[in-house]
Amino acid sequence: MIYKVFYQENFSEVPVRENTRSLFVEAESEREVRQKLADKKYNIEYIQPVSEDLLKFEQSKEDFKVENV
Repeated sequence: MIYKVFYQENFSEVPVRENTRSLFVEAESEREVRQKLADKKYNIEYIQPVSEDLLKFEQSKEDFKVENV
């Protein structure tokens, strides 16, 4: 399954909406996503499972890519 992860790059700062980034990770569960990203020290705000419709929409964007972690 593919998950969309919303995160802040700087773990030590208070989250600010304008600084929120997102990436896509393939994993079996949200827990596995967190384990895969643990070494990156991201401040993870939310992990969203991606439905087929959302995946099709996101894939239509030219900057779409699934991270290999």
